Amino acid sequence: MKKFASVVLGVALLGATAAQAAIPVYGFVVKNTYPHDPAAFTQGLFFRDGQLYESTGQKGQSTLRKVDLKTGKVQQKKALADEYFGEGSTAVGDSIVTLTWQSNVGFVYDAKTFALKSRFNYKGEGWGLASDARHVYMSDGSNEIRVLDPKTLEEQRRIPVTAEGKPVGQLNELEVVDGEIYANVWGYDVIARIDPDSGKVVGWINLAGLLPPEQRGTSSVDAVLNGIAWDGRQKKLYVTGKLWPKLFEIELVKIQK
Repeated sequence: MKKFASVVLGVALLGATAAQAAIPVYGFVVKNTYPHDPAAFTQGLFFRDGQLYESTGQKGQSTLRKVDLKTGKVQQKKALADEYFGEGSTAVGDSIVTLTWQSNVGFVYDAKTFALKSRFNYKGEGWGLASDARHVYMSDGSNEIRVLDPKTLEEQRRIPVTAEGKPVGQLNELEVVDGEIYANVWGYDVIARIDPDSGKVVGWINLAGLLPPEQRGTSSVDAVLNGIAWDGRQKKLYVTGKLWPKLFEIELVKIQK
């Protein structure tokens, strides 16, 4: 719990409170471990029809990928133009939507061929993306999650995210899990579980120790936890990080206080 206490303190510095008594905390059990491309600067991670997809960042290295879960091998890849720093991604119908960091443009690809179908614009930075049957959710590094129309990708409204009444910033990669929004908090081994209706954090997932820094295979400060994928068919949760050599299937365990 000492490691998680430091994480909560870090989140507090981003605008949340260190007093988390009313918010449940979850640990984890690793169910399976899989290879992950250690050169992948993971920005988005999701399942579509039982298949794992990933988007990666860095100018000149940004891609959209279809990945074999068990081997970590890239089965299909679409490179972004060198001018773009790729960010989050999600499936919307028969399309895959991706963001870029500071170029104010996103792309819509055919989910099967990765052929570019269209592009769209937004103000501010693009960080994470997730979707459900009704909405597309977008983060921009702030404490607000944008709600986009899945057909037009135009912004409809914003969800201010709070914990104990205080804003939680640095929200990054997103995933919708059984009606909740899971969000990486950039720079910390913690995931916020968010009620999309109220914006309140209803749980913290403490992933400290999942892959210690010395086991990440790089000294890069960017090798942080980032990547949440929910296989709704199998009811399985997967996580990884930027430049991590491993991807984990985990099961959440509520920590008794």
